[in-house]
Amino acid sequence: MDATATVETPSGKNTATENFPVGSWLLPAKLRPHVALFYAFARAIDDIADNPSLAADEKVRRLEGFRAAISGEEQTDPAYATAHRLRHSLAQTGVPHRHCCDLVAAFKLDATKLRYRDWDDLMGYCILSASPVGRYLLDLHGESQSSYPASDALCNALQVINHLQDCQEDYRLLDRVYLPEPWLEEAGCSVEDLDRNASGPGMRSVLDRTLDGVEELLHLARTLPGRLGSRHLAMESAVIVSIAERLTTLLRKRDPLAGRVALSRVGFIWCGVKGVARSFR
Repeated sequence: MDATATVETPSGKNTATENFPVGSWLLPAKLRPHVALFYAFARAIDDIADNPSLAADEKVRRLEGFRAAISGEEQTDPAYATAHRLRHSLAQTGVPHRHCCDLVAAFKLDATKLRYRDWDDLMGYCILSASPVGRYLLDLHGESQSSYPASDALCNALQVINHLQDCQEDYRLLDRVYLPEPWLEEAGCSVEDLDRNASGPGMRSVLDRTLDGVEELLHLARTLPGRLGSRHLAMESAVIVSIAERLTTLLRKRDPLAGRVALSRVGFIWCGVKGVARSFR
């Protein structure tokens, strides 16, 4: 048995299931292998946190092993080979491991924290779970940290969009709800309403309130491509902005409790074309 199988719990998700182009041809070819290693690390720890068969303390134990491996505290256990490969990549590229440790911290929260009290509480989670992805890419491309806020806004917007897409599945499988619980109460509904086959007026108002927050984030996120020195990364970020905008529009029109709201292949391609064109403008 592969040693990593004693720790990792692959979900079957891959780059094709993501809302954004992971390591796409828009990025420099020499950097794509490093991005692939970063994604593999993030996918592995996310799958552990989202595994409904593991107890919370076991999830935390395994995630702590990834933290120790990526930081270099542990360097020999083959069960954490995914982290070791990324640690070597970070050493080659000069990107700090703190972004990876932040991801581990976020997924430890996923293992133990099931409810959120307000938007700021949710953003605190996103700063750990989403922002590190953009910051990693900025550092990998040698960009200034002055672009962190706009990058954080884009990554956090995508994270919340993903929460809305998966809100029913997260509740049913993990009893995890990212929608702020007081918002549900104010709208006259509860977390149990996520188990319905369609959103009532109260739930719809909460979804729209959350999308209002996403649109505020996107206002800042739209400035990111113009801040970047790398044309490749500027195009990639412009495409992701277009994807986030389109998904926000779809989530306004459709009900994530009635069926998963996602881009079609044609819609994904169109966002790519639109994003690239926007980056040149």
